[in-house]
Amino acid sequence: MRASRLVTLLLLLQNRGRMTARQLAEELEVSVRTVYRDVEALGAAGIPLYGDAGHAGGYQLVDGYRTRLTGLTADEAQAAFLAALPGAAAELGLGEALATAQLKLRAALPAELREHAERIQERFLLDAPGWYGDADRTPHLTAAAAAVWARRAVVLRYRRWRAPEEIERRVKPYGLVLKAGRWYLVADGPSGIRTYRIDQILGLRPLEEQFVIPDGFDLAGHWNSYLADFRARLHTGEALVRLTPEGARRLGVTPSGDGWTDARVPIESIDHAHREFLRLGADVEVMAPAELRDRIVETVRTLATRYEGEPSAEGSPDRGTDHPHPPP
Repeated sequence: MRASRLVTLLLLLQNRGRMTARQLAEELEVSVRTVYRDVEALGAAGIPLYGDAGHAGGYQLVDGYRTRLTGLTADEAQAAFLAALPGAAAELGLGEALATAQLKLRAALPAELREHAERIQERFLLDAPGWYGDADRTPHLTAAAAAVWARRAVVLRYRRWRAPEEIERRVKPYGLVLKAGRWYLVADGPSGIRTYRIDQILGLRPLEEQFVIPDGFDLAGHWNSYLADFRARLHTGEALVRLTPEGARRLGVTPSGDGWTDARVPIESIDHAHREFLRLGADVEVMAPAELRDRIVETVRTLATRYEGEPSAEGSPDRGTDHPHPPP
């Protein structure tokens, strides 16, 4: 652990130049006293660094010195490929390795390229998860990643949306996918290759059995095929609607003029369409199917009744307590 810290300290000085003991302590998450000891150890090992006292002082390497300790460890090499997603690297237990790998990559670059890389990091940030949602709890993500890396079969206890809701499967984990802030496990099991949401895994038990991924399997290609099939199954119905110009704009429909526009819109299900069309408010009128129109009429009547008159007393609503349909 100390050897790794000494390398990190050396790379920090090489990349950033002069740094105070307090700055180094904050970067390394150690005490200032530990930094003093580490600097002494590097000096005793022949590393040409020196320190200046005073307000503008600090430690730095002798001009022209560059370490050759820039080879990446296995964990650091893995983490380097997740450099655009530091949150994902941390979830996989590679956060520290990512930070060290980035330091080593910077140290290996010529000065002009290193400055360019730093400008990119200052100006661009990728934040993959979507809005309006708490992060999924993924206590089994690290174990799933270990099984994927070791090509080791596992037994999953999994919660799904249809009965039976809780199942157990012995599967071969082929890979992990991060989609819109949510982790998925692609694994081969009794019914072929399936996709499992990591946050729905209730238990994961690694087995001694190892496996070999079949020739021709490509994780990216499989995921793209999975998404195409998902989208094909997603919109199996159709709704006939009338839209205001604003409603047409929000649904991505070309308006027929300044008035109402008739359109046929693909829908996933009555429940899903009910929620989505309610978001458009008065900018949409559903004409068909009749079941969807009736659902929306029923909801609108309930809302109209609920909002008549003064608000109900807090904690004791006097109207609108019967929900025609459970919330999603």
